[in-house]
Amino acid sequence: MPDLPAETHVPTRLDLFLGYLKVGLLGFGGVAVWSRRVVVEERRWLTEREYAELLGLGQILPGPNIGNVTVMIGRRFHGLAGAVLATAGLYAAPLAILLGLCLAYERYGGLPGVATAMHGIAAAAAGMVIGTALKMTARLRLPPEALAVLLLAAVAAAWLRLPLPVIVLVLGPLSIAAALWRAGLLRHG
Repeated sequence: MPDLPAETHVPTRLDLFLGYLKVGLLGFGGVAVWSRRVVVEERRWLTEREYAELLGLGQILPGPNIGNVTVMIGRRFHGLAGAVLATAGLYAAPLAILLGLCLAYERYGGLPGVATAMHGIAAAAAGMVIGTALKMTARLRLPPEALAVLLLAAVAAAWLRLPLPVIVLVLGPLSIAAALWRAGLLRHG
């Protein structure tokens, strides 16, 4: 995969709203996939590494991961107004669509084909999340110790079914220590 140029662009307030409106409209079942694509690949507001760092922080904070990232990105560029506009863009269209789908599900949810369709949608959403994670990992060129933490986190979540707070509490300090060691801040002598 070719590297994206490191050059980034500062969005206007309208750009933030419209960019996240697009993310919200395209992101049914996988908003994180579209957020990364719009923010990093299409609009180049952030580099791959900057986005990954914000996503990591967004995942350990309470609340929806992508909502946290949206607030941080909006605030980074235009303070409180940017945070509000980006978040409004992210949630406006999906809220309207969700309300319409809720009304339809209330009426037709008991039909046998609806449950089957929901299983298919869940599988597609899971595939999108896994694909985005693999794409981000490949582009970040993580050092071996970071890859080890990533694999430990995946095993802890997928196979051991540990809750996210436990994984963060155990692997967070380990990951920070590994990064500090790599930067030469924990080495003696």
